[in-house]
Amino acid sequence: MPITLPRDLPAYDVLDGEGVMVLSEDQAHRQDIRPLRIGLLNLMPMKITTETQFARLIGATPLQIDLTLIRMTEHQSRHTSPIHMDAFYRPFQDVKDQKFDGFIITGSPIEHLPFSEVTYWDELREIMDWTQTNVHSTFGVCWGGMAMAWHFHGVEKHLLDHKHFGCFKVQNEDPASPYLRGFSDECVIPVSRWTEVRRDAVEAAGMKVLLGSEETGPCLIEDGAHRAIHIFNHFEYDSDTLQKEYERDIASGTPVNVPGYYYPGDDPSRKPLNRWRSHAHLLYGNWINQIYQTTHYDLSQIGR
Repeated sequence: MPITLPRDLPAYDVLDGEGVMVLSEDQAHRQDIRPLRIGLLNLMPMKITTETQFARLIGATPLQIDLTLIRMTEHQSRHTSPIHMDAFYRPFQDVKDQKFDGFIITGSPIEHLPFSEVTYWDELREIMDWTQTNVHSTFGVCWGGMAMAWHFHGVEKHLLDHKHFGCFKVQNEDPASPYLRGFSDECVIPVSRWTEVRRDAVEAAGMKVLLGSEETGPCLIEDGAHRAIHIFNHFEYDSDTLQKEYERDIASGTPVNVPGYYYPGDDPSRKPLNRWRSHAHLLYGNWINQIYQTTHYDLSQIGR
């Protein structure tokens, strides 16, 4: 089954060209089926790139997905045109009376700020509390996952003395987890962050590390008490995302190392190889499948 997207959303043609099954909203309405409702709270500056990356992963399962793009109500994007935002995104305050089977909170390049200094922190706290009554399963990504761990458990994020930047190996620490079905004992994932959460704080809060690394710390954790999983790295990244970040940092004069284990021979003149795509599809496919197996058919029952 496909993912339902507006026909003129840029991601529609991109994913259709890649062979991902996509349906226009008109086509979907003609099918007698209840799709899974997934909300994407997109906090990243390059909205179109991010929405395409996540739509690609959640649209690759056998289930029909109805994706709703959501933005913070008052915050204005400086990197995506108002025309695109008005056409395809809904402010949270317009959807907060709705129920969702799944909800993704993306990362945001503001990790150097204390949470309380983020301009939209108050509304984000409202959203995180709202997930407990209106969402069956929440997926926090990078800064979004750190924000949820801090909000619900007081787990601090710590500034690093150097950026974790590159493609790092992580170990499968819970092969029996339904989120890790089909996972190898070890896999590679893109990492790009200046902060971390620490294992001892995660475990003391009653959360479980599913994927972890001695080099870069916890990667994927489960918060069963809040029906959530959080990933601090980036399975959703395109093959060239780290390269673009590296080139951007170089151009801006930001001190940064060549992303580790990314280019063949650590040579930036060579084309990077994507070594995480299959596990990216596994994780998001497992998340969607777990939602399908456990969510209510009647959306109104979610959160009760």
